[in-house]
Amino acid sequence: MFYDPTFILLIPAVLLAFYAQWKVKGTYEKYSQIACSRGYTGAQVARYILDDYRLQQIEVVPTPGDLTDNYDPRTGKLNLSESVYSGNSVAALGVAAHEAGHAIQDANAYAPLKLRNGLVPVTNLGTTLAFPLFLLGLFAGLPVFMDIGIVLFSLAVVFSLVTLPVEFNASRRALRVLADGNFLTAQELPMAKSVLDAAALTYVAATAMAVLNLVRLLALRSQRD
Repeated sequence: MFYDPTFILLIPAVLLAFYAQWKVKGTYEKYSQIACSRGYTGAQVARYILDDYRLQQIEVVPTPGDLTDNYDPRTGKLNLSESVYSGNSVAALGVAAHEAGHAIQDANAYAPLKLRNGLVPVTNLGTTLAFPLFLLGLFAGLPVFMDIGIVLFSLAVVFSLVTLPVEFNASRRALRVLADGNFLTAQELPMAKSVLDAAALTYVAATAMAVLNLVRLLALRSQRD
């Protein structure tokens, strides 16, 4: 936003974010070099899991890019990056099972996922307008605009907080189905868990950044009272 003494509040989150990105990249690259002994590809595992949960209507499709994997409830598609879709590495299977876990959450009306999906429109609005309104209020001496900016940014914080249980739950589901379906061996499961844990750390870092930014806004707002 701009420099002021409260910027120091963000330093822990910035450091955590850098570490999380380094960790997820390194962990994924490491375990993407290890082929699963049973030879499944990410697309096959995702398809098997979805069919087992009677979700045959959900398509498993490749999508461009690296680590661009996602489940889109609007289109009913499970999008897997090309290296995950056709790859047979331990990392690919972990990621594919994780995204299938989101589809299962959606089918089971998992409450945190429903809440997160419902927050998407207001969160997008909040992240777009929060800082401009706050800055307008700060520089123009209009506290009401600062308050509106804080309220809008709070929606982004809530979204980040709700995202954590959604992602953690999807990873737990992924590891369970990979074990129960014998897709990975007992030696390979901890490797997949390392990949998913590293990915989860990026969400923790994003949440920390959002929370500390909110604290910063509140600190700046208090200086105007």
